[in-house]
Amino acid sequence: MAKVLVLYYSSYGHIETLAQAIAEGARQAGATAVIKRVPELVPEHVAQRAQYKLDQPASVATVSELPEYDAVVIGTPTRFGNMASQMKNFLDQCGGLWLEDKLVGKVGSVFTSTGSQHGGQESTILATHTVLLHLGMIVVGLPYSFKGQLRMDAVSGGSPYGASTLADDGSGGDRQPSANELDGARYQGWYVARVATALSVSPVRETQ
Repeated sequence: MAKVLVLYYSSYGHIETLAQAIAEGARQAGATAVIKRVPELVPEHVAQRAQYKLDQPASVATVSELPEYDAVVIGTPTRFGNMASQMKNFLDQCGGLWLEDKLVGKVGSVFTSTGSQHGGQESTILATHTVLLHLGMIVVGLPYSFKGQLRMDAVSGGSPYGASTLADDGSGGDRQPSANELDGARYQGWYVARVATALSVSPVRETQ
């Protein structure tokens, strides 16, 4: 049974909602899925003034626990076409794990959200993939076997790089993840768990 960590950062709850769907999909594939978040860097009074969602029940992860999992699925909102600084700060602390090859052969996957259709969903996921590859992880996306990616009847996030959602309704108002976007997240979680399970049977060869 694969063990999957859904590691996310969410300011307003959109990524948190997708994280729950990712974990649900992983469990449907028979994996154990744990949802955790990275530490907030914004001072509490600033976060309150910006109306951040501060009542998220997920516990805060530590870098040292990452090797305990067969797969790590990272969720981050987009900040100018890249991951949020909270997630980057967390990943920047993985130098010790990199030095000891602790994440080599683990599955890595990414999902995201933006405020608009062309707000950097794909660039954010691809930029995060670069970090995963440096850590020696095996990158898994959202394959086109999830047919929701081909829908043209409604605005929807999702790409072959990973699940995503749009957080703005186009008029500055809040938009929650759609049914299709949540289905994509569940499929990604399921697919990650399946790949991680297969790899756990045939582990990556260590150098001598």
